Amino acid sequence: MKFIFMFMFMIPLSFLNKKYYLNLALYFYMSFIFLINMKFSSMVESITFYLMADLLSYTMIMLSMWICTLMILASAKVFNSNNYSELFLFMILMLLISLIMAFSSSNLFMFYLFFEMSLIPTLILIIGWGYQPERIQAGSYLLFYTMLASLPMMLFIFYYYTLNKSLMFFLLEVKLSSVIMFMFMNMVFLIKMPMFFVHLWLPKAHVEAPVSGSMILAGVMLKLGGYGLMRLLDIFSSLYNSFNYIIITISLVGGVFVSLICLRQSDIKLLIAYSSVAHMGLVLAGLMTMNLWGFYGSLSMMLAHGLCSSGLFCLANISYERLGSRSLYLNKGMINLMPSMSLMWFLLCSSNMAAPPSFNLLGEIMLINSLVSWNYLTMLMLMFISFFSAVYSLYLYSYSQHGMVYSGIYSFMNTSMREFLLLILHWLPLNLMIMKSELFFYWI
Repeated sequence: MKFIFMFMFMIPLSFLNKKYYLNLALYFYMSFIFLINMKFSSMVESITFYLMADLLSYTMIMLSMWICTLMILASAKVFNSNNYSELFLFMILMLLISLIMAFSSSNLFMFYLFFEMSLIPTLILIIGWGYQPERIQAGSYLLFYTMLASLPMMLFIFYYYTLNKSLMFFLLEVKLSSVIMFMFMNMVFLIKMPMFFVHLWLPKAHVEAPVSGSMILAGVMLKLGGYGLMRLLDIFSSLYNSFNYIIITISLVGGVFVSLICLRQSDIKLLIAYSSVAHMGLVLAGLMTMNLWGFYGSLSMMLAHGLCSSGLFCLANISYERLGSRSLYLNKGMINLMPSMSLMWFLLCSSNMAAPPSFNLLGEIMLINSLVSWNYLTMLMLMFISFFSAVYSLYLYSYSQHGMVYSGIYSFMNTSMREFLLLILHWLPLNLMIMKSELFFYWI
């Protein structure tokens, strides 16, 4: 509660003259204070009548705060060119407040409200600070995909209220066995995850978004879908056990297809966006197995993926700011131009393919455990997904770092301290969390 108030009182600070470093320092300060106050236990804390927090909420809120801090650090260009920077900071604050409220609400309708509210600042970030004119189309894709599914969900929530007389997460006693209700309720989360077949909005939104929009989309917005599914598993437990094989099949086969699409990409951002779809497909499949390993693995993978793909988008943006292009054909031979940045490319690409000691590895091992124990035939798909995941990460690294330098480059700015800090702050938590990974097993 105190953090929500703190961020609300920070709103006037967005409109100061010299606001960049002050806001950045305050965001860092808040993130560290939150980390110190974090409760690593399976106990659920009731904060107010409508707000509660367990380890799942705490983890997701921490991720949101960290990514929002790094968004400001990554967007120095907005502040240097003074491109409506006050409004930009205000949007990030609004987004952060709505995410914190969504992750800590104990009421289904409150969750729905803030789930939808977080869409608006994201949309404004994409349309307001994006690069190409196609961003309008990307914004409408994002809006319509999410809105189309969320209206049935609202109807369902009201209907469920007439049955259950309460929308508190802990009092959802009435178990449902209606397939239509199942579709209504879960479609919005499957689109947000995104599940294969309803993932088309994601690559479009990522390509047109500014670096901050991409970071928050990949880092936190996709996790809202997984979080919602975890909270509502209880109502539909019988239906999940009946239909999980369909969703798992779509996710795993889709993961293989998307990995193959990644191998054909010439656009760096598109490649990272499609790899997000493959990773979140694994998370969804792990959740649908309905066993403990799946839950642990999903939480770990969501956290790791949030940091990893956000870091990769930062790297793509660093190249984009220098060259003005996201094409792999023009971003060649970077090891000759920015040798020190090549190390960061390697570290984040290796984390993306779940190499030790990254947290992705732990998440992937647990998800593979859960899926193989559910049905050993999933081994076939998991084998392909893991293999192709390594292949496209190495493809991204080798194509961007090796080869002849593009002859059209005539002047170049070297990497700044700010960019190194930004990337290290993605990579360090990602690889240090595995040292204390048992903390994430407490939440069930």
